Formats: sequence, structure tokens, C-alpha cells
Amino acid sequence: MSAMLPRTRSSWGGATAQVQQTPSRETKHQSGDRRFEMLDASMKRQKYAPDSLIEIMHTAQELFGRLAPDILHYVARALKLPPSRVYGVATFYHLFSFTPPGRHTCVVCTGTACYVKGADAMLARLEQSLGVVAGHTSDDGEVSVSVARCLGACGLAPIVVFDGQVAAHQTIDAALARVEPWGRHGPR
Repeated sequence: MSAMLPRTRSSWGGATAQVQQTPSRETKHQSGDRRFEMLDASMKRQKYAPDSLIEIMHTAQELFGRLAPDILHYVARALKLPPSRVYGVATFYHLFSFTPPGRHTCVVCTGTACYVKGADAMLARLEQSLGVVAGHTSDDGEVSVSVARCLGACGLAPIVVFDGQVAAHQTIDAALARVEPWGRHGPR
């Protein structure tokens, strides 16, 4: 064991002492994937604080496109949190995804104001037109359809978010026209 520890000279008399080096948290990820280095930098900026979990998970999802199980474990270990807590947060918030998003995304708000103004019928027609069920991505990876419980802009209801762009006061026809260029991607 002592052969593994470096020897250093003490300042008080020349005797040697063993010094155990603490492994750095900033080591490169063994996979060589640079995204892990960027995730590490984000966690370092947050001082590895467990309270920064949501922000770090947003960063991870931006970097990787989704929150895969290995990424959740990586974050849990770095923040010294139980994996169950990290998974619980990931499943609670609708903005986190465990599957890669499609090239095109369609998020229909189903909050009370949007629902009252026809969001359920709009969602059904979008699913039918695109051939993709809410919560899923087409087999070809082109289109993802999902729902949000509330987007917090009830005065603009009904709301649909197309490829990250919020569209307010949507009608079924307007929403269908918006996704028509995307084509049909599911079973006919």
C-alpha cells in the first residue's frame, strides 16, 4: 500500500511522510465523450450542490438529448444523491425525457384553460395526422408528440409548441397546417 502513495519532504526536518492524493472530480470521462466534460463543468459551477439537481438535469438533457439511465446515475454519484431521488425528479417534471426527441417536436398543453378550449380534440387530430401517439417518437425518429400539464400561459390558450416555438390561440386547422410539412410518420 505504501508504494502507491507519493512521498514528500516535510518542512520541519527532512523526514518523509506519506500523502494520500484525493481523486479529482474533473477527470475526463472514461468514454471520451466530451459532453460528460461539459456536464462536469456545469456541476462544478454549481459546486456539486444537491439543490442544483434540476438545473444540472436540464444541462444533461440539452447535451445528450435525453436522460438515459447511465446519465442519471452519473449525476446522482457526482451530487452524492440516491439514484431514486434523481429518477424521481426526472419523472416528475414533464420537460425531462428518457427517449431521444424527434427531429420535429409538437407539445400540446392540456392544462385547464387549454383543455376547455379544445386541446384534447386538437391533440387527437394531431396524433391522427402525424401517426404518432402522444408521449412517443415516430419509428423513423422524425416526429415526437407530447403533452404538457400546463405551460403557464393560460391567457393564450390553447397553446401548442412546435419545434420549441410557442403558438398561441391555436385552432385544429392551424395546428394541422403547421405540421403538414412534417408528413405522416406512423401506421396508415
